[in-house]
Amino acid sequence: MNKLFSIVILGLLSTSFVYAAATDDNEIRIDQTGDTLVLYIDQVGFGNKIGLTNYSGSPADMTIVGSSLTFNIDQIGNQNKIWGPLKLDSSSLTFNLTGDSNSVDWDIGTTGSSDTTNYAFAITGDSNIFDIDQGKVGASAERLDADLVLIGNSNVFDLDFETDDITWNFDITGDSNNVNTLQKDGSQKLTVELVGDSANIDINQLSGTCAASGGGCATPDAIINLDITSDNAVIQITQKDSGSDS
Repeated sequence: MNKLFSIVILGLLSTSFVYAAATDDNEIRIDQTGDTLVLYIDQVGFGNKIGLTNYSGSPADMTIVGSSLTFNIDQIGNQNKIWGPLKLDSSSLTFNLTGDSNSVDWDIGTTGSSDTTNYAFAITGDSNIFDIDQGKVGASAERLDADLVLIGNSNVFDLDFETDDITWNFDITGDSNNVNTLQKDGSQKLTVELVGDSANIDINQLSGTCAASGGGCATPDAIINLDITSDNAVIQITQKDSGSDS
């Protein structure tokens, strides 16, 4: 049984609850413009989608625009998908995923503002794929705080954030996880705690603050803290200031 939820939310203050029952191929698409929205989505089942028009088609935009937004998204099941651009300021997103072979592809503030945002990701499962981009040249993206707790194996994270003042905290438990990160512009801090074998971690920090001073930084603008317990891990770290950015 297929279900399609199409929601248009306009206003200054609203709270919305969306529940997808425990069945296959539930679909939720949201077009939202307005501030101070609180949105809860619970999806349970196999092959569910947020931001897609149909199971086999290309992704349709799930456009969310506003400030002071609060999202709480829970997905339980396998082969679920989330797509869509977000433009949000002074907002928070909590995402809980339990299951295998799920995919998340978010563009956050790549065509608009995304200042003062907080993310909390809690992932339990294997073979999940996450592609999250925030900020872009010409867009305003400042003050990001992101926390990721992952328990599982063979997951892939590709995180590309062109944002000033970034703080990331990753806590990863499992084998054969692949994490690719880009932090670009302004001050940045990344903390990774990883327990598991055969991890592949590629960290890139391109700081834009120090180079302008000409004489180095009184305090570091790009900080990486790693606590790794692993056999057969591959870790690559690149740190540059804006003068070396290419």
